[in-house]
Amino acid sequence: MTKPARSDVSARSGKAGRGNASSSSSPRRPEAGAAAQTPPRGKTKPRRRKGAKRPAQTESYFVARLAEQAKHPSIANPVSIEDLCDKLATYLEPDQIALVRDAYDYAAAAHEGQWRRTGHAYITHPLAVANILAHMRMDHETVIAALLHDVIEDTDVAKASLGERYGESVAQIVDGVSKLSTIFRSRAEAQAENFQKMAMAMAKDIRVIVVKLADRLHNMRTIGVMSDEQRKRIARETLDFYAPIANRLGIHHIKVEFEELGFRALYPLRADRIERAVQAARGNRKELMEELRKTVAESLTSEDIAADVIGREKHLYSIYRKMKTQHKSFAEIMDVFGFRVVVDSVDDCYRALGVVHNLYKPIAGRFKDYIAIPKVNGYQSLHTTLFGMHGVPIEVQIRTRHMEAVAENGIAGHWLYKSASDDFQSSQQRARQWVRDLLDLQQKAGNPLEFIESLKIDLFPDEVYVFTPKGHIMELPRGACAVDFAYAVHTDVGNHCVACRVDRNLAPLSQQLQSGQSVEIITAPEARPNPDWLTFVVSSKARTGIRQALKVQQAADSIAFGRRLLNRSLASADKSINDLDFRRLRRVFKEFGVRKLDELLAAIGNGELMAYVVAQQLLAAGDPNATGITVDSGGPVAIRGGEGLVINYGRCCGPIPGDPIVGHMTPGKGFVVHVETCPNMVEIRRRRGGRDIIPAHWADNTTAEFQTFLRLDVHRKKGMIASIAAAVSEADAGVEAINVEERNAEVTSVSLDVSVRNRNHLAQVMRRLRSTGDIVAISRVNS
Repeated sequence: MTKPARSDVSARSGKAGRGNASSSSSPRRPEAGAAAQTPPRGKTKPRRRKGAKRPAQTESYFVARLAEQAKHPSIANPVSIEDLCDKLATYLEPDQIALVRDAYDYAAAAHEGQWRRTGHAYITHPLAVANILAHMRMDHETVIAALLHDVIEDTDVAKASLGERYGESVAQIVDGVSKLSTIFRSRAEAQAENFQKMAMAMAKDIRVIVVKLADRLHNMRTIGVMSDEQRKRIARETLDFYAPIANRLGIHHIKVEFEELGFRALYPLRADRIERAVQAARGNRKELMEELRKTVAESLTSEDIAADVIGREKHLYSIYRKMKTQHKSFAEIMDVFGFRVVVDSVDDCYRALGVVHNLYKPIAGRFKDYIAIPKVNGYQSLHTTLFGMHGVPIEVQIRTRHMEAVAENGIAGHWLYKSASDDFQSSQQRARQWVRDLLDLQQKAGNPLEFIESLKIDLFPDEVYVFTPKGHIMELPRGACAVDFAYAVHTDVGNHCVACRVDRNLAPLSQQLQSGQSVEIITAPEARPNPDWLTFVVSSKARTGIRQALKVQQAADSIAFGRRLLNRSLASADKSINDLDFRRLRRVFKEFGVRKLDELLAAIGNGELMAYVVAQQLLAAGDPNATGITVDSGGPVAIRGGEGLVINYGRCCGPIPGDPIVGHMTPGKGFVVHVETCPNMVEIRRRRGGRDIIPAHWADNTTAEFQTFLRLDVHRKKGMIASIAAAVSEADAGVEAINVEERNAEVTSVSLDVSVRNRNHLAQVMRRLRSTGDIVAISRVNS
């Protein structure tokens, strides 16, 4: 065999054989036209002598088995171009099939000399991807894009050439699937950039993600040829992103196969043990399973309901995940019998539900109606759990044939059935809305890793369904609160949210919502998002909206505060910013690396530039005789308490209105306020000679609450903490945190973080605490 012209291709990650593939021994639906997955002829297992001990099987044994399966022709090279065209002939026009064949020839020529790690010519991979899409009956442009999906990345073919030959739609799909070639700072950031690019491409044509899923599926089927590090990384990425994306788009059979293949690649020993246990349990429960199925089918027939009753097999990864997250034993999971009832109409769904509820007693609280309220990916079905014969639990899913098709094929159902039914149209709309939301996340995310964080949140949405005041249904992730609801309605509603009503009663914004509740948001024009909201919101849209608003808010606050600081420093020369001409400003802009005045002011407000240094430069520009200015010359900075994110308060001393204060500028934090006698400020004066310390004072109209710290020595007794919290609340103050430290058998030390308005308010809190009679000593902590 001649040496491959570009064997380096097979070493890149992310491409099957070049970088991902996986065992296909997991239970999955075989592709049409693919041979059964059996070992090559001539290889038979040696017969084990009766009574001989089974040899211990290590992980390396299963890894070797994965590699052997990956190289088998039924997996690595499952179809020829003739087989593919025969399959396409069942639903495409002859001229479209001719274009597909031409694309195959074009791709084969482009990949000439390239080989996969399975030992097969590289063209076998795009051909296998196209076969998966043909099985889903995707249109000819999608199949062509599958054949060409690696030519931009791995050959000298340009996107423009594809557009000229096969049309702009094909070129856009191929470009969207291709990975970025730019070198990024880390693998995590590179992957995040890839997902961002894919999201943008999906917004233009949702077929991009369908091709990408098929590409990753064949790569996972041949992942056994990868190194241990690559195999585990790619398998984890598939379980974390690609399986949830397939689920989010409703393509159930691809989602299940991703999970099975990823599980086997990541944990081959665990997968083998569970598979053996399932095979053993299947034999023990076969008769009971069939008896239950017949009983349900006969009951439906007696009520003139035409239905298919199918026993549902449990998948290995599903069993493993339940054992791990729900802390259930294998026996507990396998004791539950699952059935799917497929009927002709929605009316038959509810009639069938009545039949099975009459047949076996339903378990309270285990019924879900996803027909009336579909899942976010368009999935519709009735779910119920029953006590079956002999007391065994039975899980039953009831759906129509259209719902079954949507559940299996999701977004691909549009091309698979070309149906204009409401079921399929709804699935399409939901999928496209999700893609639009992804694009919105991508545009607002501060960096690629932030986008990935939001995407992860969005991909695991165990839904809650709540109602707007007008009765519309809103879908939110499990654990969502009123702020999540507000941002789901509209970003402006979230940004101006101040309070909420849940079931017509005022409720905290952080309260988790339950399905069936009605939610009303109260807004105010001047309201702005609170950074604390990020600690309890769960939806990606809310997190992105809050972060975006905080960035804008911080930028505005930084500019305003920077203007105050610069004017304060210029005051020593009886000048202000308004007195400076533009030419002088422009010369100084260059010196500090900014382009406009707002950037200069923001840098001062954020602590990146010192106001007196900028003022000195401004006064000296064009005037060599200008005298220097002092830091203190402009008088103290007035602190109002509502400056937003550019003024922070030292946690070492907890300054509150009434305290003598000073401040210093810290890059990234802005102006940090301390009590004048704070030990940290004493240290800064000693090290820096007081140069960076700026005098400050409290404005007369402070209205915000400020956090400070108390230390209490209290008598030990039951209910002590509750009494302390109640006393603080009675004084109209807030408790931010309580920390208890035992001193001896009689006395306990309590550190208390309280929020108060000023020193007078703090004195009221301390008097209220002393009045409880349990306080031995109380003092304010200043260090």
